[in-house]
Amino acid sequence: MGVYDLTRSSTRGLIAGLCRPTVVGLQNVPTGGGFIVAPNHLSFLDSVLVQALMPRPVAFFAKAEYFTGTGFKGALMRSFFQGVGSIPVERGQQAASVQALKTLLGMLEAGDGVGIYPEGSRSRDGLLYRGRTGVGWLALTTGAPVVPVGLLGTDRLQPADRRWIRPQHFTMKIGEPLYFDKTGPNHSLPARRQVTDAIMDAIAELTGQQRATGYNKSAVE
Repeated sequence: MGVYDLTRSSTRGLIAGLCRPTVVGLQNVPTGGGFIVAPNHLSFLDSVLVQALMPRPVAFFAKAEYFTGTGFKGALMRSFFQGVGSIPVERGQQAASVQALKTLLGMLEAGDGVGIYPEGSRSRDGLLYRGRTGVGWLALTTGAPVVPVGLLGTDRLQPADRRWIRPQHFTMKIGEPLYFDKTGPNHSLPARRQVTDAIMDAIAELTGQQRATGYNKSAVE
């Protein structure tokens, strides 16, 4: 068993033992080929939870600072995030965002699973915010199926103003995959917007969250 499989298996066992999560819809994850996981975002821990509980590996981005820390704590964080398959990215820079999408594009074309939060950063008030169109760009460019995921209760694991994690029950609902025509990178912005809105509608159906009319302006996690 490799480092990735060992870290993922250990994390899954820890989550199952401490949180007793309810996971619905595992059969909706494609068994082969590239796929895009699109969850709502309530907690710093969401990526780790999805990565651990999905039946196939899913790569999410994580702040580059998690990979560059010093000392024992820095080494531990770097080892963990590398172990669960996270990809370092510099946040808040347009060039970095473009490169991030290109990285995901390459992984999808290689047949891997990738995760992207359409909302961008986590919701601190529980609302489901308008989706940013990067997920629509990926779906149309690659033709990869999009698997909507609804996370409920993960915000209670580590509230925004708390440093420590508190084991709590949460639910992960995996919706049926959404398929969109592959157009390549030369598609229109309205087409990208339409696809993104369809993905957000699917997430909202899974979570039952109240919808916000605009984008999430909170600080990027």
